[in-house]
Amino acid sequence: MSTAETLVKPTTRKQEGASTMQLVSFQLGQEEYGVEITKVQEIILMGEITRVPQTPPYIKGLINLRSTVIPIVDLRLRFGLPEQPPTDETRIMVVNVRGKTVGIVVDAVNEVLRINRDQIAPPPPTVAGPGREYLTGLVRLNKGLLILLDIEKLLDEEEISASM
Repeated sequence: MSTAETLVKPTTRKQEGASTMQLVSFQLGQEEYGVEITKVQEIILMGEITRVPQTPPYIKGLINLRSTVIPIVDLRLRFGLPEQPPTDETRIMVVNVRGKTVGIVVDAVNEVLRINRDQIAPPPPTVAGPGREYLTGLVRLNKGLLILLDIEKLLDEEEISASM
């Protein structure tokens, strides 16, 4: 089991200042994304999802996670990417957004990264369209760019709740 598949909780060290942060990086299609680790409760394998009628296509349904029923959002569909059948790498990231627990389906979870805040660049003004409001910034890594997401804006509580 990889580090990213175990219970993911931030480690707090006194020497860590506000200049560093930890991210969980994941794959959607060919792009690498990241969310702050403090928003991620855990990462689980894909399981049986109970479909709920009359919901947007990106809301896959509900799962029972240790006696708690949580909605599942397919990030591929949320971003307008084509639907893809689950693979051995597909995971559900269980995140906490404003006191609510939601699962998001991603193609693969890569790793937990510790980055300096000065590695984060604001999204370029040329990035337009419906997804721009979800971007916090771009993280410069040796292997390329990681797109940092604002999971709270992406999983608008009223929109998810209204759909269920």
